[in-house]
Amino acid sequence: MSADPHADRILAEVAEMLAEIVGEELLIAAEITPESGFDDDLALESIEFVALAGRLQERYGDRVDFIAFLADLEIEEIMAMTVGRLVEYIAAHTRAEAVGGAR
Repeated sequence: MSADPHADRILAEVAEMLAEIVGEELLIAAEITPESGFDDDLALESIEFVALAGRLQERYGDRVDFIAFLADLEIEEIMAMTVGRLVEYIAAHTRAEAVGGAR
């Protein structure tokens, strides 16, 4: 657990989304942590990135635009991206709500 409860909550939400997308059996072997790589550790396919984008849209609405976030990255950055980097992005775009107490 980190010193940031907002980021910890987002990590748990993202881990749950990933479990739904890639399947619980894949995640039994490895816990999703901020250091988990989308390519190396989770072996996400492009269609799974699309599914994740859809789930993020459902959960966070327009505040978190995963497709625009990816579009700003080089292919090497996307391939090396970790769950923690995504959590940081989401936390930065939802922090005002967390401070205000809204969900």
